[in-house]
Amino acid sequence: MLDKYVARILRARVYDVAVESPLEPAKHLSRLLRNHIYMKREDLQPVFSFKLRGAYNKISQLTEAERQAGIIAASAGNHAQGVALAAHQLHLAALIVMPRTTPEIKINAVRRLGADTLLFGDSYDEAYQEAHQIALKRGLTFIHPYDDPDVIAGQGTVAVELVRQFQHPIDAVFVPVGGGGLIAGIAAYLKFVRPNTLVIGVEPEDSDCLNQALKAGRRVCLKQVGLFADGVAVKQIGKEPFQIAQHHVDEVITVSTDEICAATKDLFDETRSIAEPAGALAMAGLKKYVETRQPENQHLIAITSGANINFDRLRHMAERTLLGEHRELLMAVTIPEQPGSFLSFCEALGQRNITEFNYRYAQAAQAHIFVGVQIERHEAELLMASLREKHYAVTDMTTNDLAIEHMRFMVGGHAPNIIDELVYRFEFPERPGALLSFLTALSGRWNITLFHYRNHGSAFGRVLMGMQVPSRDRARFKSFLKEAGIAFQEETQNPAYALFAGDKSPA
Repeated sequence: MLDKYVARILRARVYDVAVESPLEPAKHLSRLLRNHIYMKREDLQPVFSFKLRGAYNKISQLTEAERQAGIIAASAGNHAQGVALAAHQLHLAALIVMPRTTPEIKINAVRRLGADTLLFGDSYDEAYQEAHQIALKRGLTFIHPYDDPDVIAGQGTVAVELVRQFQHPIDAVFVPVGGGGLIAGIAAYLKFVRPNTLVIGVEPEDSDCLNQALKAGRRVCLKQVGLFADGVAVKQIGKEPFQIAQHHVDEVITVSTDEICAATKDLFDETRSIAEPAGALAMAGLKKYVETRQPENQHLIAITSGANINFDRLRHMAERTLLGEHRELLMAVTIPEQPGSFLSFCEALGQRNITEFNYRYAQAAQAHIFVGVQIERHEAELLMASLREKHYAVTDMTTNDLAIEHMRFMVGGHAPNIIDELVYRFEFPERPGALLSFLTALSGRWNITLFHYRNHGSAFGRVLMGMQVPSRDRARFKSFLKEAGIAFQEETQNPAYALFAGDKSPA
């Protein structure tokens, strides 16, 4: 199987539109991690992503009849730009179906390249189904983003360049995984010419379709995928990529949103370029690999796969970066409500940099404060233990999403006289009118007692909401939630809510 793919890869036509991307050393990370770290800069392609390789290779090999019919694709953005550029180069008509959650920068880039766009659905899978229906009705030629041998072969040219650019042994290559086209192409070539090189896939924790498939020994369809790294938000690994991956991918590492944000900052520090979340995925996996396995003096390469990011998303990512680097500790701390307490607490923190400090008077005896402190790696437990020795009640909020995304902006919202309050977090696809639609769905059935929404410039919106729901009405309320089709999680018992916004503080 590999020899056939290697032949396809070596014949692939990509350089009519693509460039040989540089392999650059990450000097600061190499010193920090005590390994030789390199970045394969696919973010420097003409459409700021590797996707044009596979798209052009596929489209350039279409028959004349397939070309004249016109082409269609479904994409969350980067494949769309690759198809649009290939169509422009070959003077073909192209229609791209994109989820309505696609970042505006990607939509505009596709339109500038001359392709028509249709925004449909809230996810890639919905856009994919719509594109297939249109292709059947109109006789268009469908260009799959990853589940096609010619697309995989085009992406495999990244590995050909790697071997040519780095002629010493490569210990491991880290590859972002969405539908699997890139890792399949890279694994097929590397395992043929450099079988001792580890090929390691990297996926978000909430979009790990390859990881789950390898565990199950078959392709599985995820019920839901996280949208933060929209470029790899795929529910099921491609059939053809999985055939390669299950035999030739050595392992898969999953990373958190905070770890992706931290890797984005690392790439910026090294290159002064800003990767999109999927583009920083491989570096996040590389860092986690080094942290957990503790290798030294190895040659490790991360594929920095794309840089198509909306500028306003950076606000959210910057907020999460210190957490991803394990250099910020968020705590809820209870101190006496008396003069001098704040000074005493700050003295207990020592000379550390305070990143956040939120408080509002709520009761006469105690004060609950939300504090962020910049720390060294692995210092969190020591600091909290030190505070507890000084008789402070401390709750670690660093991994509490409710605290990170909402309560830190709402501290002081106690409501001592409220009854029957339930608190929920909701997530919904972010698009014009989405918040209004969300509120309309509630239809005034229950009194809203708490509400927090903050636009992060990302593909999904987050709402924290409190509602008065009498016990006799809770079964109907829960039925409503299930029917609404919106992702939700109850937070009524979350300590962050109890400390800063509940009807009373925990004992």
